Formats: sequence, C-alpha cells, structure tokens
Amino acid sequence: MRSVTYSMGVSLDGYIVGPDGDFNWTAPDEEVFRFWIDEIREVGVHLLGRRLYETMLYWETADQDPSLDDSMLEWAALWNPLPKVVFSTTLSAVQGNARLASGGLAEEIERLRAEPGEGDIAIGGATLAADAAASGLIDEYRAMVYPVLVGGGIPFFPHRERRVDLAFVETRTFSSGVVYLRYRVER
Repeated sequence: MRSVTYSMGVSLDGYIVGPDGDFNWTAPDEEVFRFWIDEIREVGVHLLGRRLYETMLYWETADQDPSLDDSMLEWAALWNPLPKVVFSTTLSAVQGNARLASGGLAEEIERLRAEPGEGDIAIGGATLAADAAASGLIDEYRAMVYPVLVGGGIPFFPHRERRVDLAFVETRTFSSGVVYLRYRVER
C-alpha cells in the first residue's frame, strides 16, 4: 500500500511560514535542492491545499525561464508531469497535471491507495496536512529543519489533543545547518 507522507521546510521553532507570511528562509541551497529533487522522484501523486498549489504554479512555466540552472530545470521536469490533487473551496479550475479533489481528503487518499501505482502520496500544505493528521492518515513525517526562529506563524505540526508515536527512519545534516528528519507513524 502506498504511504502518505508530509514533508515541508520548517523553522527550528516549528513553523512553515512566519507570522508575516514569509517563508523565504526556506530557499534551499544547491545541496538541499538536490535532496528535494531526489525526494520528488519517490512521489507518485501530490496532494496540495490551495495556497501551496498557487505558490507551486510558478513551476508550470519555469522551464521557459532562461535564468534557471540545470537543477531547477530538472525539478520542473519532474514536478510538471507529477499528478496533483488540489483541495480548494474557492478554485473552480486548476492548471497542468492537476485536478480538483472530487471528494473529501480521506476519500481521496483511500481511492489513491487502492489504485495501482508507484510512489508515495505526498501531502503539502499545513492546513491539508493538519486535516490528514487529525484523521490518522499520515504514515510519515519528513521535516527539513532550517536554523532560524521565526517566532510564530503557521505550525508544521497541528495542535491536536492526540498523541502520535513515531519511529525514527533517518536524519541528514547539510553543510548549511539544515537538518532533515524522517519519522514513520507507529500504528
């Protein structure tokens, strides 16, 4: 069965976006960006909330930007054909290889897990991930922890009154001080 993973950049104090809505501190250096490229190769479908979808729209035409380096072009070449499911109550249409979710989050994940296919079901966006976590749908948490304290904003982990035990899978430290943490949910 395909795993559901939640992977995003997070500040050391636990936020994916600061109180001012800024997340430029997550801009990866070349080493971290190469890691993200390797990660996206393991994804079979990506579930996104509206805000993350709108942020990632840049990549739909990024390959036409002459200033992009080879690794960014490689990312775009992997991201664009990747199937995406967008959860939104305000969007009426999406672009590229994306579709609007036709059902609830649990229904979509159940359907995707039942379909034949390779790769993880990745979830992006804190609100969508919080909904998945509340329903016990996340199999792995993958945090790319940046050496910055932002003091508030949108948390990586939802504030729920439910304990979730995790099993260590791996860690990696980058020369920039960024630390990757990967844990599997114990069931």
